[in-house]
Amino acid sequence: MNGLAAAILSSALGGSSGAITRYVIGASDAVTLAAFRFGIGVLFILPLALALGVKWPKGRDLAVVAFLGVLFFAFFFFLYNQALSYTTAARGSLALSTLPLTTMMIAALFGKEALTKRKSTGVLIAIGGAALSLWTGLADAPAGAWRGDLIMVAATVCMAFYTIWSRPLMARSSLLGFLATGMAFGAVASVSLSFLTQGYQKVETFGAPQWWAVILLGVLGGAAAFYLWVYALERTTPTRVANTMAVNPIAASLLAAVLIGEPLGWHLALGIGAVGAGIWLASTEAKA
Repeated sequence: MNGLAAAILSSALGGSSGAITRYVIGASDAVTLAAFRFGIGVLFILPLALALGVKWPKGRDLAVVAFLGVLFFAFFFFLYNQALSYTTAARGSLALSTLPLTTMMIAALFGKEALTKRKSTGVLIAIGGAALSLWTGLADAPAGAWRGDLIMVAATVCMAFYTIWSRPLMARSSLLGFLATGMAFGAVASVSLSFLTQGYQKVETFGAPQWWAVILLGVLGGAAAFYLWVYALERTTPTRVANTMAVNPIAASLLAAVLIGEPLGWHLALGIGAVGAGIWLASTEAKA
C-alpha cells in the first residue's frame, strides 16, 4: 500500500468512527467512549511499536509527549465525543475536516509558517463553504446542533495546536514511537477519569450492538486509523496526507445515513466540495 492510499483509508476510518460514535454516544458518555477507543487502540499500537524496535521519546521530550497525549487522546476526544452528542456525524466531521487549514492559520499566527495569498484564499474558501453548509443545513439537523458544531470547532483548534507542537518531537524520536507513547498516556487519563466519574457503570446497559460499536471504535478508529496515518506520513508528503481530510465527512455521512438514518443533502455536498477545494488550493503552490 502506498502512502496516499493509506492516508485516504485512514481518513475514511476516521469519518466512519464519527458515525459509530454518534450511534453509541447515547448509551455511554464522552469520557468513557474515549477510554474505550484508545484503551483498545493502545493494546494494538504499543506492542507493534515494541516489536518494531522504534525510537522512543526520552528525557524532557517524554514529559512533553505525555502532556500532548493527554491533550489529544483524552481532552480532544472528550470534546469530539461531546460534540457528536449534539450534532450529526456529517456536520461534526465537516467541521473537523477544516483541520489542515486551522493548523495553517495558527502556525502562521505563531510565525511557524508563511500564510501566502494562495493559502489565505484556500482557507477562506474552505471555512466559508463549511460555515455556509452548516448554517443552511440547520433545518435538517437535531435541535441544538449548533452547540455540537461549536464544540467541534473548539476541538479542531485544540488538535491544531497538538499538530504544531508535535512536529519537532516526532523528528527527535519516531512517528510510531511518538504515537504509541502519547496514545498510552491519553488512554490512561481517559480510563482513570471514566472510573472516577463512574462512567463504566453505563456499560451494564450495553447490548451486542453497543459492544460491537466500541470494539470497532477501538480497533478501526483507535488503532488502524492512526497507524495508517503514521504509515502515510512516512511514505508521502504531509500536504498529500492532509488533503485526504476531505474524505472524512463523506465516510461519516454515508455510514451515519445507514446506521441511524441521518439525512443527506445538497448543503453537505457543498461543504465537502468547498473544504476539498480549499485544502487543495492552500496546500499546493502554483508552479513558477
